[in-house]
Amino acid sequence: MRTEIQELTGFNSVGRWKNKKQILLTHTSREGGEYINALKHRFNGEYTKVPHYLIRKDGRVFQLLDPEVYSDYFTKNKNHKQTIVITLENLGWLKKNPLNASYINWIGNIYNQSVYERKWRGHIFWDPYTESQMESVQSLCLDLCDRFNIPKTCIGHNVKIDGIEQYEGVVTKSNFTSNVTDLSPAFDYEEFLKVLEENEPV
Repeated sequence: MRTEIQELTGFNSVGRWKNKKQILLTHTSREGGEYINALKHRFNGEYTKVPHYLIRKDGRVFQLLDPEVYSDYFTKNKNHKQTIVITLENLGWLKKNPLNASYINWIGNIYNQSVYERKWRGHIFWDPYTESQMESVQSLCLDLCDRFNIPKTCIGHNVKIDGIEQYEGVVTKSNFTSNVTDLSPAFDYEEFLKVLEENEPV
């Protein structure tokens, strides 16, 4: 399986580490264009908390960093040098706008479409991940697992797990700490795990 990837330049890594053991899934918590601009221009262009890949709502995949390098994206993971970070464009948790039928996120982005409803970590309404994103993240993870010999498996939920740093496969940021909400309950963990396992050699 080959994923069509568009490469973006001008983002900062910290060092090189070719031995990868884990793929970390996160989301942007804002509109994708805003997110890219923030990564590129924050700290006068010296920002180093950069993911390797960004998957937009329409399924387009952008490479911000070579997967053989690492950044300071999520240093709470003690083995972050061995981790490839994939971020999905998603507003995250939403609040109802009391003046109309829309929703807003934590920075005021307005959302007028259908929401995913489930109470989790203090929030109820969530921006759904799109079918195109699900297809792209499945394809990209399979490609990266093949390239770096990462097991095609994942935790399969968004609950915090002690010792998750040692897990080899696909995880989410919410597996590391209960203080974050990505990936949210709107992500189809069951389908994602099924696709990975169907492509893992016996």
